Amino acid sequence: MRERDWNIRLAAIALFLAALVFVILGTRQTPESTSSSTSQAETTALSPARIEFQSERKPAPAAISPQPTPTPSITPIPEATVIPTPAPVTPPPQQPVSTYSFITTTAFKKFQPRYQIAGADPSNYGDRYSTDINGKPATNQPIIVLHETSNSAQSAINTFRNSHPNDENQVSYHTLITLDGIIVYLVPPEKRAYGAGNSVFSGPNGEETVQTNPNLPPSVNNFAYHVSLETPPDGWNQTSETTHSGYTEAQYEALAWLIAQSSVPDNRITTHRAVDRSGQRIDPRSFDFDRFYNLLHTFRQPSSGNS
Repeated sequence: MRERDWNIRLAAIALFLAALVFVILGTRQTPESTSSSTSQAETTALSPARIEFQSERKPAPAAISPQPTPTPSITPIPEATVIPTPAPVTPPPQQPVSTYSFITTTAFKKFQPRYQIAGADPSNYGDRYSTDINGKPATNQPIIVLHETSNSAQSAINTFRNSHPNDENQVSYHTLITLDGIIVYLVPPEKRAYGAGNSVFSGPNGEETVQTNPNLPPSVNNFAYHVSLETPPDGWNQTSETTHSGYTEAQYEALAWLIAQSSVPDNRITTHRAVDRSGQRIDPRSFDFDRFYNLLHTFRQPSSGNS
């Protein structure tokens, strides 16, 4: 009996130990399984695929649509409307007139200056006349007269846009070119700008001038196209000084581009100083004709048949 009881006790102890081992091992396995599951969840959360999925559910901020470019206030102007030659008038037989024509170049077509329109007050310009005050036909070919503003471009524009009922105060140019090369159109080319007072052009055909107002001396205004360059700041209100720092490359380029559209030959491009007969005008000071002509000849070439 004692041996049987002992065997039973040993069997019971063995079963208890086996159960204890099973419980211990089972308890350890649970944390390991949880740890493995947690690690997988973290990996999934950091995956690029997950980030892409989030972006699908929550749209990214809408991209700012590019705004349409506004129509620039300063753009190239069609060449045909810039400096049209006045309607030809048949000259007297004893005064044959040479004719010129030019063709613009590839460089001209590639250059695109900016422009704006700031119309002068009608009191500051008038009509071109076919005869002078005595009824003599005005058959002069056009000339181009170069000026400078002697102050800022805006100051000149303000002056032209104000009404001036008195003849002695009326003044204007056809165009003005700012320091940064913007072409400002002031007076229509078919109109007579009041850019020069007592004035005479001396050229291959002799002295040319036309008197259109019996109360004023004759001038070149009836056949002139007046272009002014904005004076650099060091020359503002310094009309007693004969020089200043000069004009910008942008001004020379815009001026050459503008004049390249005309049929006015080089020898009929002049200055306010050259045509003035009052002895008071010295503009445009510090103008570099060589620099200007080099650019002009880059933008236009004589066509065949010039005489």
